[in-house]
Amino acid sequence: MNAAAAHPSVEQKVNKPIETFRLETAPSSRALRDALGAFATGVTVVTARDAGGRAFGLTVNSFNSVSLDPPLVVWSLSLASPNLPAFRACSHYAVNVLALDQAWLSQRFANREDDKFAGLETADGLGGAPLLPGCCACFECANEAQHAGGDHLLLIGRVERFSRFPKEPLVFQGGRYRALRDA
Repeated sequence: MNAAAAHPSVEQKVNKPIETFRLETAPSSRALRDALGAFATGVTVVTARDAGGRAFGLTVNSFNSVSLDPPLVVWSLSLASPNLPAFRACSHYAVNVLALDQAWLSQRFANREDDKFAGLETADGLGGAPLLPGCCACFECANEAQHAGGDHLLLIGRVERFSRFPKEPLVFQGGRYRALRDA
């Protein structure tokens, strides 16, 4: 049996796309967001304190590992975010990886309300960054580097301490919160 007969051709395996855009055509931001939304991500809340000790934070799903040696992570922040100056200036921040039962916390930190920490019991991490209870993991990071990336700022954090807990993670895909399941 030859290899071609054993395996269907690429044309037979590929699904027909809903939409296709060439980059020269400048797709609508909605179409691009919808396509990017096909990629499932975890959900995090990044927290820190400003020079005056005020806690601040926001929901982030653009989090990823960069390097194990040295231990580096990356996340991005919109240049239009009101938190941009504070995150640029802070010495440390915490990346709190949300658990499946914490969608409410993701929504709380995604809103623009003034005191997102009202009524929350947090612990102080390195540099005073608030650590949220009940998460799957937490990465306490030094604010190592920042790089421009289009309409966002990429923040590289050097992991100085981390914790991991036996909980299922919260997942975001296609504009909805989801749970993991085995394939």
